[in-house]
Amino acid sequence: MALALRGSMVALVTPFRRDAIDEAALKRLIELHVESGTSAIVPCGTTGESATLSFEEHDRVIDVTVQTARGRIPVIAGTGSNNTREAIRLTKHAKEAGADGALLISPYYNKPTQRGLYLHFKAIAEAVDIPLILYNIASRTAVNIEPETFAQLAGIPNIVAVKESSGNLEQMSRILQMTEGKLALLSGDDALTLPVLSIGGSGVISVAANIVPRDVASMVEAYQAGRRDEAIRWHQRLLPLVKALFLETNPIPVKTAMGLLGMIQPELRLPLCEMSEANLARLKTVLENYGLFSKQQAASSKQQART
Repeated sequence: MALALRGSMVALVTPFRRDAIDEAALKRLIELHVESGTSAIVPCGTTGESATLSFEEHDRVIDVTVQTARGRIPVIAGTGSNNTREAIRLTKHAKEAGADGALLISPYYNKPTQRGLYLHFKAIAEAVDIPLILYNIASRTAVNIEPETFAQLAGIPNIVAVKESSGNLEQMSRILQMTEGKLALLSGDDALTLPVLSIGGSGVISVAANIVPRDVASMVEAYQAGRRDEAIRWHQRLLPLVKALFLETNPIPVKTAMGLLGMIQPELRLPLCEMSEANLARLKTVLENYGLFSKQQAASSKQQART
């Protein structure tokens, strides 16, 4: 499948049940996104708690995702690591499993230099011939990938896009300018999706799409179709929900919300833990104000009528 880097791509959670991957729930989530207009599924990223998955679990999540998607929706596998050899190993497996692309977070904790970042991504790109999206999020990795480094990396044919979570629109504009259109720009921050689209971005890898996939897809689609007033209305509607999904470290709030909505068991792996009571109350209020509990009740009633 050709990898069209446009629209709303979901940074998929990894559902757990009794500390094991809940494959049945994972398959249900994938079907939801196929039906809801999501442009691509991104498993095993930060939202998918990749840092606490074993190699075997990581491989299995990607295998199940590709097998369930069955070519109906692209799969972009999270395969990043702060260990270049591990990133190559994970990316090779993603290609062998049939993923359409891979998402590579910049090495965390090591604090590499800009040359080290360049060599890291270059080594992966040369080892595995699969479209690669680079993920820049200095708030988690301690090092920003500078626009000049992206300009160098844009010369490598299978590096095709950047997921930008710096929050810096000026930097994102410079990346587009300095890479001369060779890299697609994807928002890595739901709150900035509309501004990123306005400066030339082509989509988002979204956390909010885990619970409101149609709404996020509708916002991006409206903007790209030239219906900017509609896109702004979606942005304003989504903003309180997006803010609530980051009351605590991602993916704590989104998995909690999905648990409240009956989508998954809201299990997290330590060192991530359940939300504080105060933030949980705030999250519930936002979900109720958005109308998500009403939708849940309607879906439940519909399901009961079928049975």
